[in-house]
Amino acid sequence: MNEIKASERAATPLSLHVPEPAVRPGSKPDFSQVAIPRAGSVRRPDVTVGAHEIHDLAWSIVRVLNRQGEAVGPWAEALDPAFLKAGLRAMMKTRAYDARMMMAQRQGKTSFYMQCTGEEAVACAFETALEKGDMNFPTYRQQGLLIAQDWPLVDMMNQVFSNEADRLKGRQLPVMYTSREAGFFSISGNLATQYIQAVGWAMASAIRGDTRVAAAWIGDGSTAESDFHAALVFASVYRPPVILNIVNNQWAISTSQLIAGGENATFAARAHGYGIPSLRVDGNDYLAVHAAAKWAVERARRNLGATLIEWVTYRAGAHSTSDDPSKYRPREESAAWPLGDPIERLKAHLITIGEWSAERQTQLQAEIDDEVLAAAREAEQHGTLHNGPKPSTSTIFEGVYKDMPRHLREQRQEMGI
Repeated sequence: MNEIKASERAATPLSLHVPEPAVRPGSKPDFSQVAIPRAGSVRRPDVTVGAHEIHDLAWSIVRVLNRQGEAVGPWAEALDPAFLKAGLRAMMKTRAYDARMMMAQRQGKTSFYMQCTGEEAVACAFETALEKGDMNFPTYRQQGLLIAQDWPLVDMMNQVFSNEADRLKGRQLPVMYTSREAGFFSISGNLATQYIQAVGWAMASAIRGDTRVAAAWIGDGSTAESDFHAALVFASVYRPPVILNIVNNQWAISTSQLIAGGENATFAARAHGYGIPSLRVDGNDYLAVHAAAKWAVERARRNLGATLIEWVTYRAGAHSTSDDPSKYRPREESAAWPLGDPIERLKAHLITIGEWSAERQTQLQAEIDDEVLAAAREAEQHGTLHNGPKPSTSTIFEGVYKDMPRHLREQRQEMGI
């Protein structure tokens, strides 16, 4: 009988399962696989809850804003209208900044750019839950973390243009900003390094007896990197004050989140095997992002350890200026995304509560466009990719070692710089 079974097994060829998106270019967009609960229907546990008690929250989606623009449910808070207007402005400013830099790249003023169109609420709302001294370890699509705290656009543009005023002296890829003052750790082109760096920084904060927390950022595709899992091991064992953010915007460069393992389990559920509490949140709902971020940050400050949050959103634009998304997804897919546009949703909420209007929206957009244009003109005076001043060649010896070694001093003297 064993011989027969072995024979039968040999007759059945083995195969691999390669996940495929439900639709491809030319097909009708389909998000029927995205189960979206009713706004306000997901419970809000106490921050002291144990990880095993909220496993269900990794499979649902925390939502606050309903389709009528109302804030409903246990995650809804009584927020000052001025706070909400500032959030709307930050998201609109982020989108306008992206549009201006995209135009600059097409004009040859910079070599490369990456937008966060459709994802503005994730970074802009999250930043409001942090305090000065906390540290973000971002990827290349969290420019909203800087813009939400009114970091000067000119400084960001100088980096994109790699001009004489670039604080990174033209050495870093455009969009890879850095600012210790703004709690914005230097972006790395090596994906997933942000996770182990953030966990290590948070561990150091705890070892010092400090009060500062860290926030790690990663995309859905990069969760397949080994650094992601290594960071979760340390976060689980040592319980440092860190928030582990996964921005699930449905697409890596040209592969869907299914390839990263999003087919049979949510990314938030990956925390379960490490005993880390996790949430899954509507990333296009500014109020939900703010509430969930506050919840996780409070856990960190109370010395309750790490929290992992999956932000469910959609990359409306191309992966970068080097990408053409029409090659791998339907052109209409962005408009069909069921969680909508974060800017339009917050605008609708402000109108619903009587604090906004279409006319004020138009006026604000004009003001922001003028502000971004003025910043671009100022930055361009310091030079662009092909025109104007560049960082001095003497700077190649700076910022590498705390104390310049002898051989570099000698090289510098030989070059006469």
